[in-house]
Amino acid sequence: MIATGHQPNYLPYAGFFHKIVRADVFIVVDTVQFVKRGPFGWIHRNRIRTPDGWDWLSVPALTKGKFTQRIIETKIDRSVPWARKHLRTLEWNYKKAPFFDEYIGVFREVYTKEWDSLCELNIHLIEKLLLLMGISRSMRRTSELGVEGEASALIVNMCRAVGADAYLSGIHGKDYLDIGLFEKSGIRLIFQEFCHPTYTQSQPGAFIPELSVVDMLFNCGPRTVDLLRGAS
Repeated sequence: MIATGHQPNYLPYAGFFHKIVRADVFIVVDTVQFVKRGPFGWIHRNRIRTPDGWDWLSVPALTKGKFTQRIIETKIDRSVPWARKHLRTLEWNYKKAPFFDEYIGVFREVYTKEWDSLCELNIHLIEKLLLLMGISRSMRRTSELGVEGEASALIVNMCRAVGADAYLSGIHGKDYLDIGLFEKSGIRLIFQEFCHPTYTQSQPGAFIPELSVVDMLFNCGPRTVDLLRGAS
């Protein structure tokens, strides 16, 4: 059985879901530190297509004095009307996309709810996106599994907790994972090979890859999952 895992990113990009379709179980890593910037700074934000290129959708997270807080502990700053802005931004930029009418109702439902937990918002959105794409996978959380450790040790413990004998890592895992530990633990380590699919975007200009998967959904509809399966 192949497991894969990732922090619960906000409206993740296609490569995030490419890993999920190639695994049997997806583990939400919600017990690691919340990082606001850098290569892991996608937990509270992502990018969408606009007529001028791309723009951020960012959820305001409460971080002052909470530099070591875990993702599961991170709260949303409800004094900022972010949800209304995100919904309007999606509506404005994708209203001419072929599958806008089919999917926008899901986002209207999500954004009219009041959210306190960034983690719960993101997991809810990931579940909704999987449903829209027709992807059915077992989903577990590190907080639920009670696993501990850092980097390779955490992943090995995750695999043991769900009974997986293989782990699908993102390609950048080659830079930091302890391959010897996986071999010693009897867990086969697989690295993702992801080639971002191209498709017709509703906005003018050259194709922009690595946006939130909502861009692919609004433009490609049911074909999205086929594009993900073939993206290697």
